Amino acid sequence: MIVNLISDTITIPSQGMLEAMFSAPVGDDVFKEDPSVNTFESQVAALFGKEAALFFPSGTMTNQTAIKIHTQPGDQLICDHYAHIYNYEGGGVSFNSGVSCKMIQGDRGKISASQIKPCINSSDFYHSPRTSLVCLENTTNKGGGAVYNINEIVKISELCKNEGLALHLDGARLWNALELTQENPKVYGSLFDTISLCFSKGLGCPVGSVLVGSSAKIKEAIRIRKIFGGGMRQAGYLAAAGSYALLHHRKDLINDHRRAKEISECLNGLNFVKKVQPVETNIIIFSLNKNLNEEKFIKDLGDKKILIMGLGKGKLRIVTHRNYTQEQHEYLLTTLTKMKAYA
Repeated sequence: MIVNLISDTITIPSQGMLEAMFSAPVGDDVFKEDPSVNTFESQVAALFGKEAALFFPSGTMTNQTAIKIHTQPGDQLICDHYAHIYNYEGGGVSFNSGVSCKMIQGDRGKISASQIKPCINSSDFYHSPRTSLVCLENTTNKGGGAVYNINEIVKISELCKNEGLALHLDGARLWNALELTQENPKVYGSLFDTISLCFSKGLGCPVGSVLVGSSAKIKEAIRIRKIFGGGMRQAGYLAAAGSYALLHHRKDLINDHRRAKEISECLNGLNFVKKVQPVETNIIIFSLNKNLNEEKFIKDLGDKKILIMGLGKGKLRIVTHRNYTQEQHEYLLTTLTKMKAYA
């Protein structure tokens, strides 16, 4: 038995999802003639109360397209210093859009309206880049799955509207946030100009993300997706997985959150663990005592068939997911407990 907790991207389709994929009617999506893709996009748009949606091969391409349609070369966007769009998308912000990032040190990846406001450059001061976009991430990856308070997002949305800025949400794990808070997705749709939604993490699809927004923005996104090489043909086999996940997999996320809490409690009881960040959803970030080597700890767990990830700077990450079973969970907790005197 191998317990892979490196990421929730390692999830695979359930049997029901595979059956839905195999039976999906398909066409050529580049010509918008794939019925399964068209249905899936309509489902996601309706869920968030948006006019339109577009299916992409990856979350990075979805985010990068959103940035492109909201900005012009030489502009600046505002985000947290932990943001995925800055740290983990290959420098695409500058390469694809010619845009710079004004980074804010928020709370576990979350920034506030009061932090954003002084970072907005005056449109009359042409010596500084024009601020045109604010990007949030919910849940936050490097922030350990932290979830925004919706009241703060409302304040940020109002600020952006008043300042004439676009507001994009990297919602790669928004499904986790929604499962935790039980908020209506339409509330998010009303606050953001565009939202990127990943289906290949907690929901267990093999491939794909969706961008939702206005009809005009999604029309432009189709062009950018083409430029980025993201046009797909019989993508309905993949879209059918997304449709199935919306109906059958969202409720399962609560199990990932419960197990993550239990892992956090176990780690907090170990004398060689220095700190465990607060756990809200399915990501646990922790650090060891200074005299311990993180790489050795990862290797020692690997020898016990438990795989976790190092984030650098002394931080380690565990991510629970739908293919992490209760049997694996109990094995992990038992293994960690037996390591109480680890050195």
